[in-house]
Amino acid sequence: MIAMQYTIALPADYDMAIIRHRIADKGHLLDDFPGLAFKAWLYAARDDGALPGSDNLYAPFYLWRDSAGMSAFLGGAGFAALSHDFGRPKVYSWIPWQAELAGDLRGATFATREIAPLPGHADLAAWQRKEAEAARTAMADGALAAVTACNPADWTLVRFRLWPEMRTELAGAGQAYRVGHLSQPR
Repeated sequence: MIAMQYTIALPADYDMAIIRHRIADKGHLLDDFPGLAFKAWLYAARDDGALPGSDNLYAPFYLWRDSAGMSAFLGGAGFAALSHDFGRPKVYSWIPWQAELAGDLRGATFATREIAPLPGHADLAAWQRKEAEAARTAMADGALAAVTACNPADWTLVRFRLWPEMRTELAGAGQAYRVGHLSQPR
């Protein structure tokens, strides 16, 4: 598996209805994309009172079953169109340590993402066990997905969660997003 995300920062006066419309028009196109575990079509709007302090962002998060699916997407027409419209974004990827998924993620409306550095001399096996427990706890607290993944190039972790409803107590931890659509092969 591979976790992947790119973030497109948009101007403060950008009409976020354009992004919501883009998601509504294109979201279904990846519902059955080969190799995809899920794609959360994420956005945050500066004027969204429920996501305080947020910038205008379009920031889809993907969980790929394999590198072939990720490669096909990045080399395909959809990513080419996105790159044409917004410029080619920097794509971040992580190796999943833990991926807890409910059977159907399509009820997700809210997502949180935290990126944290791993301490220089961390016991990675112990850290993985700790993150696995945190993912299970998030699922027990109602998350529909709890993914923790590592980038060994810079030794950072991403903790990504999908939620069925807005969790205001989590909005300040890392970056919070609205989920415009959830693509998940059947």
